[in-house]
Amino acid sequence: MRPLEAYLRHLGYRVRDWGMGRNQGRVAADVERFAAQAGEWAKTDGAPLTLIGWSLGGVIARETARTYPHLVREIITMGTPIIGGPKYTALARRFAGRDFDAIEREIHARNLKGLIQPLTVLYSDRDGIVGPDIAVDIYNPQARNIKVDGTHLGLGINPGVWRIIADTLAGVTNPQK
Repeated sequence: MRPLEAYLRHLGYRVRDWGMGRNQGRVAADVERFAAQAGEWAKTDGAPLTLIGWSLGGVIARETARTYPHLVREIITMGTPIIGGPKYTALARRFAGRDFDAIEREIHARNLKGLIQPLTVLYSDRDGIVGPDIAVDIYNPQARNIKVDGTHLGLGINPGVWRIIADTLAGVTNPQK
């Protein structure tokens, strides 16, 4: 995310790293920790935040917005597993021993609660880790699902993705790819 952060700073945006190091996949705990930090930032800024999350970071952004809607103005995700959770990703083996069906039901129930914020959902047919069928938002009518060309690990340095994010932040409703 560092190159994207530098690009957005170059465009004049205030950008903050989430400040919690590498994402370790503890969604509930990470949401609580991140929400405390986001609350301080929103208070300092005097306004809700735009959250940009890549992969599991997008899940944390979405769940923070769902749990603490007053803190989040908008959500942008890149290659985020929205439907079904880890069961349908190329990394499912890393989660051996988990009840994937129970996780899928829990994620579906959370998604049914919906989000109130604008959503820009970036996904790729060539992702390689999070397939396009699970990286789109079918739950929220305000979600803009935008197909981009790139691999999962390349989304954070993809100029087309950067352009869409910049257009979204600038309020352009139909960003060009």
